[in-house]
Amino acid sequence: MQSFKDGIIKLIIETSTNLPPDVRAAMAEAVAEENPATSAGTALSVIATNIDMACDTEDPICQDTGMPTFEIKTPVGANQIAMKREIREALVEATRRGKLRPNSVDSITGANSGDNLGPGTPVIHFDQWENDDEIEVKLLLKGGGCENKNIQYSVPIELPHLGRAGRDLDGVRKCILHAVWQAQGQGCSAGAIGVCIGGDRTSGYQHAKEQLFRTLDDTNADPKLAALEDYVMNAANTLNIGTMGFGGGVTLIGCKIGALNRLPASFFVSVAYDCWAFRRLGVVLDAKTGDIKRWLYRDEQKKEKRMSAGEGFKLTGDEKPLAAPINEEQIRALKVGDVVMISGEMYTGRDAVHTYLMKHDSPVDLRGSVLYHCGPVVMKDNGSYRITAAGPTTSIREEPYQGDIIKRYGVRAVIGKGGMGKRTLDAMQEAGAVYLNAIGGAAQYYARCIEKVLDVNLLEFGIPEALWHLRVKDFPAIVTMDAHGNSLHADVEKASAMMLEKLVEPVF
Repeated sequence: MQSFKDGIIKLIIETSTNLPPDVRAAMAEAVAEENPATSAGTALSVIATNIDMACDTEDPICQDTGMPTFEIKTPVGANQIAMKREIREALVEATRRGKLRPNSVDSITGANSGDNLGPGTPVIHFDQWENDDEIEVKLLLKGGGCENKNIQYSVPIELPHLGRAGRDLDGVRKCILHAVWQAQGQGCSAGAIGVCIGGDRTSGYQHAKEQLFRTLDDTNADPKLAALEDYVMNAANTLNIGTMGFGGGVTLIGCKIGALNRLPASFFVSVAYDCWAFRRLGVVLDAKTGDIKRWLYRDEQKKEKRMSAGEGFKLTGDEKPLAAPINEEQIRALKVGDVVMISGEMYTGRDAVHTYLMKHDSPVDLRGSVLYHCGPVVMKDNGSYRITAAGPTTSIREEPYQGDIIKRYGVRAVIGKGGMGKRTLDAMQEAGAVYLNAIGGAAQYYARCIEKVLDVNLLEFGIPEALWHLRVKDFPAIVTMDAHGNSLHADVEKASAMMLEKLVEPVF
C-alpha cells in the first residue's frame, strides 16, 4: 500500500486543523443562542473566528493536539504491523510540519520525545471486518485539558448536590449531570461527553471514548439511552455554566451513551469529556493501494460555511491596556469582568516551569510580569522561532504552586483558562495580582497576537513546557479573579451547584 502513509498524514492534518460538519453545526447553534453581549457570547465569537482562521491557514485549531487515538478496521489478513509502522511515521512527519504539538512525555524522566512517539503513543485499536476492498481509519485528537475532566463513578455513591446515585438509570443520570458540573470551564466548555454504563474500569473508559466517534446529530438505537441523552442535553444546559465557565445557556453540545455488561459486584459509569474543539475525522482507504477513497464525517462536495461574522472580541473602548512591567496600582484598579488588552512582553510557563520555580531561582526577571499558562506549537525557520498556535492551558493544575510563585517572583498577571482556587486567590489579594481568562482552544486567534519570540529558557523540558519570552500586541483576556478577593469561577460554581440541586428528583 504505497499511499497508506500519505493518506494518514492527510487525515492527521485535516483532523488537527478543521472541525467536522456536525461539530461546526453544533457550535454555530451555540453562537446563535448565546447573548453576544455576555462574556460567554464573546468567548463563542472568539471560538468561531478561531475555527475560520485554523481552516484558512491549515494550522492547529488548538495548540494541544492531544493524544492521537486511531480506530481501524482492516480486511482479514491485512498486515497490521506494517500499518502501525506507517502510522507512526506519519505522526512524526505531521509533527515536523507543525500540525501536531510534540505531546509524548516519558512518565518517569519527564522528557518529551519531540516526535509524538513513545510507549503508549499513539493509541491504535485494530478490528477486522469482512470487507476485503477497504480499510477504515478514524482519528480522535483529544487534548489534555478535557482528558483531565474525564471521570468514573462506582455506584451506589453519594454525589455532592445530588445525593445518592443508585444502580439504575436514574443513578446513571445523576452521575452524568455531576460529571458535567465538575468540569465547569476547565475542559473548554461548551463540551461533549461520551458515556459508558457498565463494563470494568478499563473497558468502561474505552467504550465511553468510543462514543465520541458518533456524530452529534445521530439518534441512539436504544430508546432508553436515546431518552437519557436527550434529557442530559436539556438538563445540562440549565446549569448556567456556559462557555469557558463564564455562565451562560450553552454548556453541552453533545451527549452519547453506550452500555456494556458488567460483573455482579461492579457498576461503573464512565464519562469521557471532550472540549468544543472536538477533532474527529476518518477516511476509507483502498485496501490494495492505500489511496483515500472517501472521507468520513464530512461531505466533500459541501464547502464549509464561515463560522464567524466578526473579529472575536468586540472592542467597546472600555478595555484596559496592560504592558509589563505592571505595577500594583494598575492591578488593584482592575475588577472581575474587565477586558484587558496586553501589549509588550509576556512569558509562557506551565507545569514544568512552575515545578522548577519552586526549587530554583528564575532564569528571567518576573517582577511585574505576565505569566501565560500556555504550551505553544513552535516552528523554527532560519534559526528563528515562530509560534503557530498558542491558546491557554487549564490553570488549576498550577494551584499548588501559583500563589507562592506570585509572591516570590512578583508576577502581576496570570493568564490561563478555567480559573484557579482559593490559595491563588488569597495570594493575588495579598500581593496584588490578577487572573486573566483567555479563551480555551483559540490557538490561532492568540497566535496572531504574538509579534516575536524574544528568547526561550528551559527548553530542555520540551517545546510545550519551556519558558518562552514573547512580545505581543493587543492580546485580549477577561479578568475573572481580581486582587480584591473576587472570583467569577467560584461564583459560577456555587450558582451552578444550586441549579444542580434542582435536578435531584427521579426522572427515569
